Amino acid sequence: MIPLLRSKLFLPGSRPELFVKGTASAADALSFDLEDAVADDAKAAARRHVAEFVRSGAAREAGKLVVVRVNALGTPHFVDDIKALAMAGADLINLPKCESAEEVRAAAAAIAHMEPPGTTLRAGLLINIESSKGLRLAAQIAAAHARVRGLQLGLGDLFEPLGIERRDPANIHAAMFALRLAAGEAGIWCLDGAFADIGDEAGYLAEARMARNLGFVGKTCIHPSQVALANTVFALGADEVELARHIVAAAREAAALGRGAFLVDGRMIDPPFLRRAEAILAAAEGR
Repeated sequence: MIPLLRSKLFLPGSRPELFVKGTASAADALSFDLEDAVADDAKAAARRHVAEFVRSGAAREAGKLVVVRVNALGTPHFVDDIKALAMAGADLINLPKCESAEEVRAAAAAIAHMEPPGTTLRAGLLINIESSKGLRLAAQIAAAHARVRGLQLGLGDLFEPLGIERRDPANIHAAMFALRLAAGEAGIWCLDGAFADIGDEAGYLAEARMARNLGFVGKTCIHPSQVALANTVFALGADEVELARHIVAAAREAAALGRGAFLVDGRMIDPPFLRRAEAILAAAEGR
């Protein structure tokens, strides 16, 4: 299932005064951060604030998908983060700086150990790909465990240590394309990462449109002003949905006649195009 995840609004876990404002926003998902946005001496308090808010159900009642970025596997904070958020009932646990399938399986095992008895795969995993090794092994990471729902690209962490120009569209496209193929191999979705220049609306839109054209489901927002931009770019157009309905209906007619390929508006349609149309309808109908 592809969730409605056009926009994911970033909320530092150490800023609980922003949580209620997040639920009132138009963002499809709220992303509570316990990692880079929180200083070491504030992590315990941030973890408590986020767990209490997630447990309250306020975000879910507002129709938001609840995502929590925990601290990386191997840090002193990881186990406490997982315990607090698995018990609280987060929809997605966002695992940062992942570089191997083994790390994914270790994180999944930790979640399973911490979740209440009787729970079956409640919290999914959103895996951050933020290094050259992580990108090289992204297909293995994506397929490592049934809890993995999606991959998220972290261009800042990926590009800066290597001296790769973050503003060059060719560089961005190459990384997005590689990640999308890795996710596609595993049958999961991709989410675009953050765009740090809040004042550059054109830059945000250009990056979001590139991600949309590559089949990403949405983009991270680090400021409420970016939410409307993401929602607009990743919205399904009425024409797009209507064409998908036409293709699916035509496929039924063709199947009844024993045809594997058929024409829609003069365009040859075969199984790959039909699968795309079915995915569009599923997203439009929230399935």
